Formats: sequence, structure tokens, C-alpha cells
Amino acid sequence: MLGACNSGTKPVYPVTEKDSVVETYFGTEVADPYRWLENDTSKATGAWVEAENKVTAAYLSEIPFRNKVRQRLTDLTNYEKIGTPYKKNGKYYFFKNDGLQNQSVLYVKETLGGEAGVLLDPNKLSDDGTVALSGISFSHNGKYLAYNISRSGSDWNEIFVIDLATGNRLDDTVKWAKFGGASWQGDGFYYSAYDAPEAGKEYSNVNENHKIYYHTLGTLQSEDRLAYQNPEEPKRFYYGNVSEDERILFIYESGAGSGNNLFIKDLTKTNAPVTALTHDMDYRYSPIEVIGDKIYLITNYGAPKYRIMTATVSSPKLEEWKELIPESESVLAGASIIGGKLILTYEKDASHHAYVYTLDGKQEHEVKLPTLGSVYFSGDKDDKETFYSFSSFTFPATIYTYDLDKNESDVYLAPKVAFNPDEYTTEQVFYPSKDGTQIPMFLTCKKDLQKDGSNPVLLYGYGGFNISLNPGFSTNRLVFLENGGIYAQANLRGGSEYGEEWHQAGTKMNKQNVFDDFIAAAEYLIKENYTSKEKLAINGGSNGGLLVGAAVNQRPDLFNVAVPAVGVMDMLRYHKFTIGWNWASDYGTSEDSKEMFAYLHAYSPLHNIKNDGTPYPALLITTADHDDRVVPAHSFKYAATLQAADTGGAPKLIRIETKAGHGAGKPISKVIDEYTDVYSFIMYNLGMNL
Repeated sequence: MLGACNSGTKPVYPVTEKDSVVETYFGTEVADPYRWLENDTSKATGAWVEAENKVTAAYLSEIPFRNKVRQRLTDLTNYEKIGTPYKKNGKYYFFKNDGLQNQSVLYVKETLGGEAGVLLDPNKLSDDGTVALSGISFSHNGKYLAYNISRSGSDWNEIFVIDLATGNRLDDTVKWAKFGGASWQGDGFYYSAYDAPEAGKEYSNVNENHKIYYHTLGTLQSEDRLAYQNPEEPKRFYYGNVSEDERILFIYESGAGSGNNLFIKDLTKTNAPVTALTHDMDYRYSPIEVIGDKIYLITNYGAPKYRIMTATVSSPKLEEWKELIPESESVLAGASIIGGKLILTYEKDASHHAYVYTLDGKQEHEVKLPTLGSVYFSGDKDDKETFYSFSSFTFPATIYTYDLDKNESDVYLAPKVAFNPDEYTTEQVFYPSKDGTQIPMFLTCKKDLQKDGSNPVLLYGYGGFNISLNPGFSTNRLVFLENGGIYAQANLRGGSEYGEEWHQAGTKMNKQNVFDDFIAAAEYLIKENYTSKEKLAINGGSNGGLLVGAAVNQRPDLFNVAVPAVGVMDMLRYHKFTIGWNWASDYGTSEDSKEMFAYLHAYSPLHNIKNDGTPYPALLITTADHDDRVVPAHSFKYAATLQAADTGGAPKLIRIETKAGHGAGKPISKVIDEYTDVYSFIMYNLGMNL
């Protein structure tokens, strides 16, 4: 079968039935013949999924080195992975995975050097590892732990509670929670939830009327107190967060604009009102900590690259805020108060740098990090004990203890991965996009690699929603690197690498900039003799799946392999499913205006597939049946359209995972299965071998 594919014969795809659905947008008729695939629970869709997976499985099974890829991925993944410890009420908590456990286990220690005991093992919550922890929250009094679980990768959560003194789970159960965990006040907690969805439409119908409730331990969910709702804005998110001293409830409102509004409620006063501090959701406002009467906040209001401001509990409105640490040339990516100090993480050219400041805003010193990479700090505002986790492309996540006063770091835990990082190198290059904008890109490969145009390259991008692509470690990429590949990670506009202006330059009617940046990255890699079109693969997930789909349509001649994962492929209807409406701040919608419709229609991956014999790269589309973030209908309709079009003989396959969602919480067994197929497909179609 594979030989036939290479000679130009298409795989035999299932015949996907077409219907006559046509929708009119501002006078323009748009056919939607595969709309029936949006019904993810129908028997017809189920049969289609089964038939497509059968064709894909048959193709993948004949890749001669697929089992070698699986074994190497398994060996690379099989190492002890330990998360950053955090101290709560005198005890140390951390997550650990022995190697191939489907889900990481939560452990507790009485002392840092003491024996660890299991507090919560999510592997015991299901037989196949598809029930995952999606959040934990300790009560401020040290008595309880609330934990969220997600089933099969869904965004829907259930919340349970453990008595920390006994380790026993209480009877309390919360269902239909979404987007946010528990935030404790006394012997109860605030959480965000929707009304129970219509049976059979749990993973596709639009989510509306997000509400904040308060649950008192020992009571039924039906008795929970409604703490906040805004029925005038049904398509917005609301999340509550209680300050550590339990005096203040902060309420976040998001879902319209690229930022959030912030509200405050005084929990020390009976029937205190909810007071709005801000009135512009184009900016981000996030409290860091409350100390005495002072509220520390991080915001990009008046500072596109973010700054630290302070407010007072007695006069908390925005107009009363005062600047503590002004905007810098680098983007302020994170802030925390640990041991009476402000620890700020800045992003410079997509890599992290960390600094320690006093609470009155004076810089004390820079934290010396091992190399270009990403850092995460853990610690309590009143505790001098500080940890941080650091990682980079060939630097597995390593835990350090950090002395705030001496500015000294020591390795606490370093993982032992079955590869030699000294054989690899990472460099950062800058290349011009179509309009001349300089775009950064990280390139990771073996040190002895020659720039002779023959190297396989996997180019990855995202470019959206104010999200940065920082250096990070993944064993899944190593099998590609070990066999002579280059991993290229481009920092496209639409992300937050250079602040809000960089983000806005890749949104709405600037979205084409993102595709231009990605295409220019591929052109640069070829021009600079790293690779050739025949050796170039592209990959991206979610908004990055949209990126890959658009790039393939616009420049099918430039790539040999493309893997769009859980992608937003139907730009005309994305906002009609689950929380898709929330993406309008980045995309705009087809209902906004004639101009916005025309812009979306012009790049929508589903609507711009060529059907004139233009050769397309080999495509492996990946999605999952429980993805209620980007519903699988996007990928279903895109795959059906590709397979029906005349785009040459390279395979156009779709891999549909079962009992999985958008990606979070996926068990390691399924992760290995998926990346075995993805890298086997990429490497085979790039002419690589093991």
C-alpha cells in the first residue's frame, strides 16, 4: 500500500456522503456539504470515524520502522519525572511519574529529605488512565484538598475533596464545573460551573451562562449558594479567587476582548457588594498577592509589555492604582511573591530571565539560569524556601532550590533521560517575514549537522491568543533529532513574545501576518541550506492546526508533510460550538461584518482547499472524539473535503483518538501511541529511516 502511495496512487478513502446545505453570508453563498459530520453522536458519524481510522491504521501499519519508533519513544519516556515541590501548612507536596504511569501521582512529605507518601493516585480512578487530575487546591486552614478530574480529556470537570488528616475522600461532589478549580474560604470553596448540558450534546453545544457558586462541605451540590452571575452576558467566563487571608474574593470576567475585567468583594462584611475595579476587557488585570491593605497586581493596562502596580483594599478601583515597577523593554511574563520578595520572570526574545525585587519595587539581583529556556518558581509569600523548575529543548525539567538572600541555586532533582544532551545544540536565528518584520526562531539539532540542504526539518508554530512558544523539553521530539532531524520552533506574531502589540499584529484582519511569518520561516530554512522542500514537515495544534491548514492551502509547493492537530478548520462556524465564541477576540466572526466574513473566508482551511490537481503535501490530521475545546467536526469536515479534492497522490489521512480530548490529561500510553504514528508518518514521508 505504501509503495502505491509513493508512486502517486491515493489510498482508498471512505466515500463521504454530501448533502445540499448552503449558507448565505452577506450575499455570498457557501456550501457546507459535510455539515452532518458536526453531529458527533450520530451513528452515521460514528461509522465514518470507524472507516477513516481503518484506512489510516492500515497505512501506518505498513511503515517498516513504526515499531522501532514506538520502542524508542517508550524508552525515552520511561524516566522518573518529578514536579516542582510546593510547601503547604508545613508539608511538601509534589507530583511524580515513575516513568510510564499514565498519570502523575501526588505525593506528600513531612520534611524535604523525608519519605514520600501517596496522597492521590489518579491512575486508580480508571482502568485505562483516561481520568486525569486537572487541578488541585489546598484549603487555607490546612485541613482539605479539593481536586478536579477530567474524563477522556474533556473540559468538563468534577470536583472532590480529601480530608488531609485521614487521607479519605469526603462525600462532597461537584459536577459540570468548567474553567477554574476550587478557591477556598473556611470549610467551603468557590467554583465555576454551567448548568447541566443537554444529554448527547455535552461535547458540542454552545456553553452559556457561566456562574460562580459556593459549596459548603458536607452539603449537596443542589444546595450550593450562587455567588455571582451575569445573565446579561451569557457568553462570558467568570472565575472567583479568594485571597490567602480570606478577606477578599476577586472575580475575573473574560470572553470579550483579549483581556479581562476584575471585580472585588469584601468577604469580611455581610452582603458586601461586588465592585468593578476595571471596565475594559482589552487589557489583562491579575492580582499577585494581598499583603496587609496592599494589593499587588500585574497588568498590561498602559503598558503593552506589562508592569507591576499596587492598589489598596480600601480604594481598589483602577484610577487609584499606583505603578510599582514600570514596563521594561522585555515582556513581563510572570510574577509571584515568595519569602517577602517579588520574583519577576521576563521574556526576552522568547526566552525567560528572572529577577528578584523588594516589595517596594527595587531590583536586587538576577537569578542565574543555566541557558536559554523556561523557568517556573514555587514558594509561599511568607516562606523563604523557594524552588524553581528550568527546562530547554535538550534540557529536561530540572528542579533547583533557590536561596533568595544569597542568590544561589542548587540542583535538587535532575532527571535521567536515556539520551546525551551534549550531542545537541540550540541556536536562535532571526529571519524577515513578508513585510520585513524580524521573526525569531529556535533551531535544535545534532552538533555535527551540515548545512547542505539535505536535513529533515520539523517546523512548529502557533501564533495566537497571546501565547508564547518558549524553549521546552519533550522526549517525543528526540526520536526525530536522533535520526538527523532539525526541530524548528518559530515565534510568530499573534503570540506574546514581544507584548500586546505583537499579539494584535496577528489577530483579526492581521491574521495573515501569522501565516506569512510561518511561510517565511520555511523559505528561510530552505534559503539558508538547512533543508529542502522535499525534507520539510510542518506541525501545529489547535490554533496551530489552523496555521498548518492555512499554510498548506497558500503554499502547497513549500512543504512535503503537514500534521495539523486538533485544528480550528472552519473559520465560518467555529463560534457556534462549546466555547468557540471566546476566540472572536483573536479571529473575529463571520457574522461581524461583510469585510470580516470575506477575510475569514479567504483563509479558512476548510474553504480554500484546491481542487485542480495542485499537489498537496502528505497530510495526517489528528483529533479526538472528546475534544470539546475545538470540536472534532473541524477536522472531520476538513479531512472529508481534502479526500474528495484533486490534490495529488500523497496521503490525506485522519487519525481520530477515542476517549481523549484537546490534549490535556492524555494518558502516557495514548501519548506514545499518537506520537508513534505522527513521527512514523513524518519520517517515512520525508524519506528518513531508523
